[in-house]
Amino acid sequence: MTFGPTWNNLRDNVEALKSDATLVTPLSRKAFAIEDVQEHRVLIQYRDGDETIPLQKDQFETLYERVSESQGKFDVDRLPPDAEPYATVLSLHPRFEVDDRAGTLTESEQSTGSPLVEAQSGSEEPDETEREEPDLDVYADALLLIDALERHDIGSLEAVDTPALVNIYTLLSDVQRNANDLRKDVRSVLLDRLHHDQPVSGQFGSVQRTTRRNRSLKDAELVLNAFESAGIERERLTTVDSSKVDEALEVTELSESDVYDIEPSEYVRKADVDEQEKETRLQGLKDQLEATEGDEADELRSEIEELEDRIAELTEFRSGRSFHESSAGG
Repeated sequence: MTFGPTWNNLRDNVEALKSDATLVTPLSRKAFAIEDVQEHRVLIQYRDGDETIPLQKDQFETLYERVSESQGKFDVDRLPPDAEPYATVLSLHPRFEVDDRAGTLTESEQSTGSPLVEAQSGSEEPDETEREEPDLDVYADALLLIDALERHDIGSLEAVDTPALVNIYTLLSDVQRNANDLRKDVRSVLLDRLHHDQPVSGQFGSVQRTTRRNRSLKDAELVLNAFESAGIERERLTTVDSSKVDEALEVTELSESDVYDIEPSEYVRKADVDEQEKETRLQGLKDQLEATEGDEADELRSEIEELEDRIAELTEFRSGRSFHESSAGG
């Protein structure tokens, strides 16, 4: 089959997208939008850039041929980084589908939707969307911490009274603990979505999947026997510790795996932080709160007061004298 009919069908589907549709690349998850559909190309623009990028018809045809040559299933990690949008746009054709978890672009006779077209705004007034309070401990603690930080001059800690410092310290500890628990939950989900050496960017920064090597010494007798067979006397390793073992490894032909159990573990590390973006967003939140008036403002204040009451007993400062007096009175 020639590519002509496929190209015409693809153009029709791209043109049918809503103007505010957001598409994402399958590996790096970079967001972009369709700017224009022309006879021999599709124009796109990344959300974090201002340059219009043409996706040429002949390159779509080349990708189409690669999928056909791969018996209908093409590994998208074989694409150059700047060619990822081609796979996303081609998946708008009813016969092509990107499986972003498996990292494949496949062709089938069944009509499928593209998982790389994200939420399209159906509201004419997106800013009017009602905000809901997430049922998360870290959210409540963070609200209380913000309120406490706004009511005290943290720039001069020595001038802050002891009860206030106790409250702030307690909230900082709670935010750290609950944020770390949530971070671990987010990390476990991200691990299923990230590919090695493919940083994924968000609004405030980027992350990437990395492998860490965890070493632990094998049974002491096994380690001693291994070194003894390599010419290292047992007396030189009367007790097995990693520093002595590493020194001995340097003068023998033993490998790490002979004396260490090595297990790789996957984790997500922070690759970059956009401090300017964070500052811009933070200022926007401050401006929004300052502009809040009427019932909404009263509701926000009431919400914060209720959250304060919920942890009042935990953060209340009581002197030893008052404690003893209340005990004696009981």
